[in-house]
Amino acid sequence: MLLDQIKQPNDIKKISPRDYPALAAEIREFLVNKISVTGGHLGSNLGAVELTMALHLVLDLPKDKIVWDVGHQSYTHKLLTGRREGFEHLRKYGGMSGFPKRKESDCDSFDTGHSSTSISAGLGLVKARDLRGEDFTVVSVIGDGSLTGGMAYEALNNAARLETNFIIILNDNNMSISENVGGVSKYLNNIRTSNAYLDVKDGIYYAIRNTKYGEPVVAGIRKAKNSLKQLVIPGMFFEDMGITYLGPVDGHDTGALVRVIREAKRRKNAVLIHVITKKGKGYLPAEKHPARFHGAEPFDVQTGVPLKKKMKANYTDIFSTVMMKLGQRNDKIVAITAAMPDGTGLKRFSHAYPDRFFDVGIAEQHAVTFAAGLAAGGLKPVVAIYSSFLQRAYDQILHDVCIQNLPVIFAIDRAGLVGSDGETHQGIFDLSYLSSIPNMHICAPKNKWELSDMLKFAVNFNAPIAIRYPRGEAYDGLAQFRAPVEYGKAEMIYEEEGIALLAVGSMVKTAERVRESLKECGLSCTLVNARFVKPIDEEMVERLSVSHRLIVTMEENVESGGFGERVRTFADEKELPAEILSITIPDEYVEHGNVELLKKEIGIDEETVTKRVLEEWNRV
Repeated sequence: MLLDQIKQPNDIKKISPRDYPALAAEIREFLVNKISVTGGHLGSNLGAVELTMALHLVLDLPKDKIVWDVGHQSYTHKLLTGRREGFEHLRKYGGMSGFPKRKESDCDSFDTGHSSTSISAGLGLVKARDLRGEDFTVVSVIGDGSLTGGMAYEALNNAARLETNFIIILNDNNMSISENVGGVSKYLNNIRTSNAYLDVKDGIYYAIRNTKYGEPVVAGIRKAKNSLKQLVIPGMFFEDMGITYLGPVDGHDTGALVRVIREAKRRKNAVLIHVITKKGKGYLPAEKHPARFHGAEPFDVQTGVPLKKKMKANYTDIFSTVMMKLGQRNDKIVAITAAMPDGTGLKRFSHAYPDRFFDVGIAEQHAVTFAAGLAAGGLKPVVAIYSSFLQRAYDQILHDVCIQNLPVIFAIDRAGLVGSDGETHQGIFDLSYLSSIPNMHICAPKNKWELSDMLKFAVNFNAPIAIRYPRGEAYDGLAQFRAPVEYGKAEMIYEEEGIALLAVGSMVKTAERVRESLKECGLSCTLVNARFVKPIDEEMVERLSVSHRLIVTMEENVESGGFGERVRTFADEKELPAEILSITIPDEYVEHGNVELLKKEIGIDEETVTKRVLEEWNRV
């Protein structure tokens, strides 16, 4: 096998050009077989195989730098840099990450996980290179979807000023930027990027500049040339910014990609190479259903069908169903997503109420301010975004929604630990960053019925409100406890004395099991469903402090700024007699791995919590 010859960076250069197609086929077969077992991002990686090969053929790694936007298309890059064995434990705890990690390899120049960041990071590496007098190539790879993020354009605006080499590769797998407009475009593009053309053009400009009317003549030539290019060459948006545009290029022709990257290296400015690829290339199920294979669970290679049968509804399913019902009852309800209609469960709503559904692309900041405008216009917007992605819109939540106290509903999916995607995707900060904002209200359901009740409550709530719920199967326990949702009020589930467990959202399920363990130890224990994180139920905390010596707060969020900290602050201010023990995620980033394993490692699983409560009880 050709892959056997690749054991370290730059080994691909030993492969004969005639074997490039065979190597690409081997890489695709390897990725399909491995990801079918471990799960992971398949479609994006299959589409970027030849592009990654071309980069490794032209560049000298790790001296040269590649910045992968988002980073979930970096599997081939990992394979070509000697990390083949790491795929056995891809995205497992202690194993290889599914994203670029500087601590994992010198060939990973920048850690990524969220979109639209690669051009900014690459530009920083370019300026650092030049200021330090170093000599290496920097390439930022960005997808067409990531160009919907405003940060990408902020970076392009700055990159246009460069008078030094910087290569940006636009990996376009949906033809969303521009379409090749014919043979003339291809002909002119080939002329413009040929070595002979560049040499002649530079020579002519230099000679004309040294004449009496040199600068005006050069300006006139450029103006006429750009007018012609406007008619026949795609990518003029980039050219008008001052960024040289090369392409479109067939993203599955390794030879063509190698040539255009080499040509781009000769430029003394920012260059954008437009590469056309097919997501899921080479694996028919992924080509037919690219969305399903974006982040794939383990699957049967022959059919592409997931190995694990979906049995119970998850929280996203519940949200989807309730949104359908609410949309039917209230025509003021509108739904917004940032390029995640499937992931957030809004696909059904989009089909049923297309005029009231808005997919704004990967643009969380715009999504929030757009929702603020909708609310100011008299509608009831529901913004469904993953917890880790909502971080990107903190200023918009504060400035555009909460200062005006607009009734925007934030449906925060994937709150808490999400598992295999690791640090960049764990939703463990939302309680902290949202709690810091005046006029924001935050609640979390204990089970699937409470998610439904909280959404119905939020629709009739005339202020900003966030409902956060976890990834995965919706808990259906404690069904008999369904008191009406009241503003700022917790729900008493089991009332005893001594120890009180005051749990938030997903941790109610854990608290229920901890209570059972404590009861087996002969201890009485109260269980309270906090429901609201902001405001906290101060009356409930005072009530618990009267009959309990120990109050244990439990949340799937970091400690700093979280629910437990707010309860402790209140207890200290009121000089309440009960001791407060906070069960939280440590104030640190949590790596990738199975969620249950991660909970045990960071100490918020049933066994560890029970042990900590017993230790604290013995102390007090």
